[in-house]
Amino acid sequence: MQVRQARIEDAAQAAELIHLAIKDIAEALTGETEEEKIRKVLRDYFCQEVNRLSYRNTLVAEMEGRAAGIIISYYGSDASELDAPIIAHLHSSGSTNGAVEKEAEDEDYYIDTLSVNPAHWGKRVGTCLVAESEKLAKEKGYKTISLNVEEDNIRARKLYSRLGYTTSKVITINHHSYEYMVKTL
Repeated sequence: MQVRQARIEDAAQAAELIHLAIKDIAEALTGETEEEKIRKVLRDYFCQEVNRLSYRNTLVAEMEGRAAGIIISYYGSDASELDAPIIAHLHSSGSTNGAVEKEAEDEDYYIDTLSVNPAHWGKRVGTCLVAESEKLAKEKGYKTISLNVEEDNIRARKLYSRLGYTTSKVITINHHSYEYMVKTL
């Protein structure tokens, strides 16, 4: 397995993995409800330079020439700037949801999305991707790294707990409860 910086050419595979991970949040962020349309907008977001879901914020775990998983992370303090293109898209598409919920604390390096292709579950893909994001956070001088995990996502919560993340609070994103988990670096 090779972990590398994402490229624009990864857009189609990344959109599938993002959609797999964030499910109904993808509907809220795209203003769409049909899978094909959701993934098209996610591909567009991924190709943008400034966007929370941009290739610039994404690492890819590659196995056999395909994306086995991705991780999207950025500085919590950059969230407003990264969300601006999403908000603009929602407004221009006439979506009734013109808001994007705040997910990250400003002082944290934030893991927005971790997604592993189910064909590669159990192969340490997620663990490697999280380790790479933690390395980036340390290099940039961050003291904490955080993420949100849906309360009923037991598999992911086990992974994050095993990697040293602890729940600091519970927040609501798109009408679902999420544990905001933090790790001191």
